[in-house]
Amino acid sequence: MRAALLREFDVPLTIEEIDQPTPEAGQVLVRVGASGVNPLDTKIQAGKAAHARVQLPAVLGLDLAGVVAAVGADVTGFEPGDEVYGLCGGVGDLQGSLAEYAAVDARLLAHKPRSLSMREAAALPLAAITSWEGLVDRAGVRAGQKVLVHGGAGGVGYVGVQLAQARGAEAYATGGPASMRVIESLGAVPIDYTVSKVEEYVERYTGGEGFDIVMDNVGGATLDASFAAVRTYHGHVVSALGWGSHSLAPLSFRGATYSGVFTLLPMLTGRGREHHGTILREIAALADAGALRPRLDERRFTLDTVMDAHHVVVGGTAEGKVVVDVAG
Repeated sequence: MRAALLREFDVPLTIEEIDQPTPEAGQVLVRVGASGVNPLDTKIQAGKAAHARVQLPAVLGLDLAGVVAAVGADVTGFEPGDEVYGLCGGVGDLQGSLAEYAAVDARLLAHKPRSLSMREAAALPLAAITSWEGLVDRAGVRAGQKVLVHGGAGGVGYVGVQLAQARGAEAYATGGPASMRVIESLGAVPIDYTVSKVEEYVERYTGGEGFDIVMDNVGGATLDASFAAVRTYHGHVVSALGWGSHSLAPLSFRGATYSGVFTLLPMLTGRGREHHGTILREIAALADAGALRPRLDERRFTLDTVMDAHHVVVGGTAEGKVVVDVAG
């Protein structure tokens, strides 16, 4: 089969013919239809993601959508011909989705939302699982809460806003001037972080009390801002980029709490993979109910132009999730 192979870090992926995998017990062989491109994919390729270790040579690609071609022993719930999607590989020793076929741990898969195309489904897994683990699993988002999502027009933030709304919360989202229209289109309250200071928007939208949940998808100074924006006593900050050194004083003085989200952990350790499949089933139900959709960049890429797709993501010019079409 054809695959995009990483032989050395910070060297372009090469398209090569490699052996098609055979599904082992507990695995599903998926004919890959589309592969979502995340900023993390580009960092792995560049050798700048030590937390997402891979064994070279490696087939990259975290997100996939495709069709079941075969199932291994002890697999239930999937049959050849089923359309599926998942956050399935591209880290550790797991083959990624930039290949015509992938043998995937069935626990990481779910049936694709019926209302979404392969491209749309491939844009969801990493963003959706990260948002769910933060907002639902860690913060317990519920109706009546005010939720602030940092980076609301980004991949994770765009899904996070919709997930908060689907759970009955009132969503607010930060972004730059170019993101205001996208955030407004979701029905969230847009906050231009370039002109509004934390204390200003906390006062304006919460009367100085703070947001019940703050979801950080940016890291660095934005995580510090999250600690200053959360509600006193009962507020909760979640971050998918809680790295580096941060002062907990603003959080502690509010009596608030914090959780980190490391979405790759089940893939790297093998523990908790069933929960990823469960989350994706919930996300599919929301998508099919019209409560959640991805935002796609309109440009089209294939395996042969995969590095062009990476360059778009690295350059920050994407208007939505970049997706590579894999199946011919």
